[in-house]
Amino acid sequence: MENLTAEMRAGVLVEALPYLQEYYGKIVVVKYGGNAMIHEELQQAVIRDIVLLNLVGIKVVLVHGGGPEIAELLNKIGKESKFVKGLRYTDEETMDVVQMVLCGKVNKNLVTLLKNAGGKGVGLSGMDGGLFEAVRLTDEDGTEYGMVGDVVKVNPQIVLDVLEKGYIPVISSIAAGIDCNKNYNVNADTAAEKIAIALKAKKLILLTDVCGLMRDPADETSLIPQVKVSEAPALKRAGIIKGGMIPKVECCVEAVRQGVERANIQDGRVPHSILIELLTDKGVGTMFS
Repeated sequence: MENLTAEMRAGVLVEALPYLQEYYGKIVVVKYGGNAMIHEELQQAVIRDIVLLNLVGIKVVLVHGGGPEIAELLNKIGKESKFVKGLRYTDEETMDVVQMVLCGKVNKNLVTLLKNAGGKGVGLSGMDGGLFEAVRLTDEDGTEYGMVGDVVKVNPQIVLDVLEKGYIPVISSIAAGIDCNKNYNVNADTAAEKIAIALKAKKLILLTDVCGLMRDPADETSLIPQVKVSEAPALKRAGIIKGGMIPKVECCVEAVRQGVERANIQDGRVPHSILIELLTDKGVGTMFS
């Protein structure tokens, strides 16, 4: 940015104007995790993006995971991380760790980072105000995930109240169980999808560790910039949507089908990728519409 002339800086703002007008007063849900969360420089870029959007009148809701931090604490207490079909197997001891890390350390650190960048964050969990109601996740084939929840209802009023006051909600992906008196670990992508639908968000952004959906995962030039939700089943049958990309794509497809205008899978390792996607002609990642 230091090399930009005053005219170039003005040009950047002019290019952003129609997008600022389009998103003004609208809700954007950002799921945040992975490398973008644990590398300080990327973390600062994400936080500044969110604060800037908030200051220009775009209502940002930040939903976060915390896999690396959970794994670190489990390792300290000598407990091995176990995954089933890409989801963390969560026994009761692991659930205690997940709740401590997500609702405590990670959530409050993000609120502090927002404050330090000039923003106003409010930390929430899925239990606050009955935001997320869940039952134990079960598969038809009988796969066991432990205390992993399937969100069956979202009560978004507490988030709307926080947004109305000009604050940035920071939501950890824990849900209250309605089938038992326990809390559940919820996949953060799924939590972001559910809250985006309930809030009638204009945009859902899933930050991840790849540039988006690619025809060849080893070749970033094979990025598919746009996918219509009707095209997703064929891409899955062709083996283009596979592995860890399957649940992310399913979240985006379901969000769009349920009324979210657009959903994005994009690279959280790219500094300011949120601003590039929302406020420039170029965009970034794969957009589902």
